[in-house]
Amino acid sequence: MTHSTKPALDVLPIPAFRDNYLWLIHDGVHAAVVDPGDAKPILAALRTHQLKLTAILLTHHHADHIGGVEELLQHYPVPVYGPTNESIACVTLPVGEGKQIAVPGLALQLAVLDVPGHTMGHIAYLRAGDEAAPGWLFCGDTLFAGGCGRLFEGTPAQMISSLGKLAALPDDTQVYCAHEYTLSNLRFARAVEPDNLALQERVKVETDKREHDLPTIPSTIGLERATNPFLRYREPAIAEQLLRTGKLERIDTPLATFTALRLWKNEF
Repeated sequence: MTHSTKPALDVLPIPAFRDNYLWLIHDGVHAAVVDPGDAKPILAALRTHQLKLTAILLTHHHADHIGGVEELLQHYPVPVYGPTNESIACVTLPVGEGKQIAVPGLALQLAVLDVPGHTMGHIAYLRAGDEAAPGWLFCGDTLFAGGCGRLFEGTPAQMISSLGKLAALPDDTQVYCAHEYTLSNLRFARAVEPDNLALQERVKVETDKREHDLPTIPSTIGLERATNPFLRYREPAIAEQLLRTGKLERIDTPLATFTALRLWKNEF
């Protein structure tokens, strides 16, 4: 399945491992890949679509996001962009908040956002939207469809800040996260906010996609704001549900609510 916005550029999801998506951004001739954890499906897609790889973009250091880089570089000696605040041996162009990338070979400008929490140096890449097309957000494991990444290195406060930065993007921004976790995330979201009608509708829509073997990604920022508990943790109903289920001792701060929510998801 391809997802097209501006005619010149498409985003192709490349499934890998059990539930990863590796994103291939291309114009029919050249391509950049986001988080290539495995080289083989990327090389196969490049051959199938007759594309030449011109850049590699990494969001964080986990193996399922960088594991294919060395093999890709053997075929295509291209620049590798990655987070300034993480040690990734193959990165040739470290980038961080505020950096603007002109992606080689493509008519594509990406802004870099620092979004720590899942890892300490995690970054995201944003193509700004305009009147002709919505923006694109490649957010790795920070924001998921219906959820957010585990806090392997960062703190709840860091993740709140990172998710707040992403939630402030325009509602039509397309969210290209790195895993097909949507249905399991939405099962948790329904336990957290059972009376959310938008969430109930989303469960039906996303379930139908998976039954037809279609990706649930990309999502949109607007859909996440309406249905994702990790963007909705300030809603009184969520804190009350945490209290009711014994996950929160008392309704205190939004930080306490978010922390309890993430701990509940870890064991859900």
